[in-house]
Amino acid sequence: MVTGVAGFLGSHVADTMLALGHEVRGIDNMMDGFKENVPSAVEFAEADCRDAGQYESMLRDVDVVFHCAAAPYEGLSVFAPFLVHEHTTSATVAMLSASVRAGVGRFVHCSSMSRYGRLRPPFTEDMTPEPLTPYGIAKYAADLQVRAISAVHGMEYNIAVPHNIIGTRQRYDDPYRNVAAIMINRVLRGKQPVVYGDGSQLRCFSFVSDVVSCLTKLALDPQVQGEIVNVGPDEGMVSVLELAQTICDIVGVECDPVFMPARPLEVHHATCSSDKARRLLGYRTQVGLREGLTEMVEWIASAGPREFDYNLELEIVNELTPRTWTNRLM
Repeated sequence: MVTGVAGFLGSHVADTMLALGHEVRGIDNMMDGFKENVPSAVEFAEADCRDAGQYESMLRDVDVVFHCAAAPYEGLSVFAPFLVHEHTTSATVAMLSASVRAGVGRFVHCSSMSRYGRLRPPFTEDMTPEPLTPYGIAKYAADLQVRAISAVHGMEYNIAVPHNIIGTRQRYDDPYRNVAAIMINRVLRGKQPVVYGDGSQLRCFSFVSDVVSCLTKLALDPQVQGEIVNVGPDEGMVSVLELAQTICDIVGVECDPVFMPARPLEVHHATCSSDKARRLLGYRTQVGLREGLTEMVEWIASAGPREFDYNLELEIVNELTPRTWTNRLM
């Protein structure tokens, strides 16, 4: 079972599991997914993780749940905390309860690097998280619920901590998240990348296939159980400004970013160590940043750049709210 199967990561997980010969079921509430992302061989239902009555029967005879569904809006969570909490923490708890009742064998939870907050990078799994944003807090709370509920009821679990996933099928008309996809969409529409702050924020970007390879092993390897593992590269760290310059270079335009005020609670340096993934999962980076960005540019150009869709309501609007959102400047 894959939650969020109509979304970016979930649809790629479903593809991989089908290719390995597994039967796959999937649910998505379509808040952020697209039906065309769902592989045709998936037994699919439109359902919200928070309402087990919509999907509980689909959990019968399920060996593994990949819980990819969430409201992964770190920056937006400062201004829409209830929405993010409900679709991240509450959704996870509901899915855990239903999985235990159905006798699911293993629960693979997709967490987020935001759980680490302002700890000193590179972040390692043995650090006690200190999340800053409502999204980071919601993800860490979900992680703790996975550990507690799975342990007491005898369900195996693993927690994956992806960071800055990029790739095809990523929603690129979302003005609130997916910095690389936002930049590519703007550049292909003849606009310049938007950079919050001075662009010196440091990140590592993970191509989706590299993340899925780790999730597959966290689901299927009987020797890996009860683990928290950072998944994605720890090499190739770049600044947000360098990311913008690379995208413009791939597209073939001059880079003259539009600088906007820094967003509240944004961590300046956020990178993870992948040592544990290399040791437990045999991880190694297959797709470098420029290669991955080039594939994204080609895919978005082929699909067609789009106007940005401000489909989520801001719960808090004040002097801290980015003007790119309140004035719809993307």
